[in-house]
Amino acid sequence: MARDMPNLSPTIELKDTLTGQLRRLDSRVQKSVKVYVCGLTVQDVAHIGHAKTIVFFDVLRRVMEAKGFDVVLAQNFTDVDDKVIERARRLGVKPLELAEKNIERYFSDFGQMNLRGATYYPRATENVGEMISFIEGLMRKGYAYRASTGVYFDVSRFDGYGKLSKVSPSELKVGARVEPDPAKRNPYDFALWKFSEEEPSWESPWGRGRPGWHIECSAMVHRYLGEPLDVHGGGEDLIFPHHENEIAQTESLTGKPLAHIWMHVGMLNLAEEKMSKSLGNIIGVREAASKWGPNTLRYFLISNRYRNQLPFTEEAITNSSYNWSIIEGAAYGLRSPDGREDDVEEGELREMIEAFDRALSDDMDTPSALSELVKASRMISRLSSQGKLGALAASKVRPYFDLMFDTLGFRLPSLSKEELAEVQSLVSQRAALRASGRYSEADDIRRRLAERGIKLQDRPGGTVWMKVENPWL
Repeated sequence: MARDMPNLSPTIELKDTLTGQLRRLDSRVQKSVKVYVCGLTVQDVAHIGHAKTIVFFDVLRRVMEAKGFDVVLAQNFTDVDDKVIERARRLGVKPLELAEKNIERYFSDFGQMNLRGATYYPRATENVGEMISFIEGLMRKGYAYRASTGVYFDVSRFDGYGKLSKVSPSELKVGARVEPDPAKRNPYDFALWKFSEEEPSWESPWGRGRPGWHIECSAMVHRYLGEPLDVHGGGEDLIFPHHENEIAQTESLTGKPLAHIWMHVGMLNLAEEKMSKSLGNIIGVREAASKWGPNTLRYFLISNRYRNQLPFTEEAITNSSYNWSIIEGAAYGLRSPDGREDDVEEGELREMIEAFDRALSDDMDTPSALSELVKASRMISRLSSQGKLGALAASKVRPYFDLMFDTLGFRLPSLSKEELAEVQSLVSQRAALRASGRYSEADDIRRRLAERGIKLQDRPGGTVWMKVENPWL
């Protein structure tokens, strides 16, 4: 039986934005994969624009693990940065206290989203020594210089500058995406260390200050994963200058490629603008998960190709909620089959899982993978409504369904022990009321349970209940 269990192929094709070509990863040849994701700058709480990136890389990790790779994933927190300091100043709090509060909120908010979690969650403040050593190495090699305001990377010394973003130094405009500073040799040189007595700051060989943004990730990659990475990613807004500058300083120091594959997630747009804190048009992760449900939100966030921008609309959320309800119903149906027959064509199931695999192996085509999961869910609902989903049929279908369900990161809602006992008691009370003909009181219990997201199905063998995400559907 075990050899007949469905699985995903050991290969995956991922697009490399440096060359515009696909790179093949094969777990039969390369067992371990190193992935680094640029996480949040924690001046505020996480919003669903961040979630689009975080959830995508969670799915990427799940796909790789389903294909037999051992994934080592680091996702950093930028907890010292000009944005954090400025936000803390406006709020009248200490920058590191603000950062700590928002990191705690991150884990609380994303705890609802069924993330597998990174191997490492490095913080910039925990790796300042590594950054200082990194800068010292660049200075010894002649790629960095000290000025009156800090230590800077000399972009003119790195011949490959612009190979990721296709932006050349001659095209850069000071004040747009280049920090103006007359102390720099060239306008497009970027800060490795900024002199400052303001907290947070650290002693360094050049003077008291704090690290520049770009050196933080390079140093954390170097310490936790090493070069070259298999995959480096984040939001598309990081391509320039952040990732371009990471490449320049890392490859100058190590002489190795920073990453073989770059994966950038398109922005989430609200009212035709990208969702961002600076624009003040954010929807928080906690707010969204509470309003629509974490599975509906996850479905929405992976409902288009990851490189594409995703417009946020009520219609799109509604469609995601409807499709999740189909998947959710199938998941519960497989867990409590009551059919009188066992009629399932395994050939159809194999075709679905093969199509699902092909989609995810093609540069993570999650929309097509979702379509296969919905297709399988509709088949399960059809079999159930026809009385053909008995225990044997469910046992055949469930491995295929669960592989798709788990790989995309969905999770059925759960109840605490106290809630479970209360629901079971109410369901038993309702059954007793129905048996004695007190239907009005039984219907009142059904309504009370529905208000708490508990949906009931009365079957010949008894009542089955489900904790559903969107009980209004």
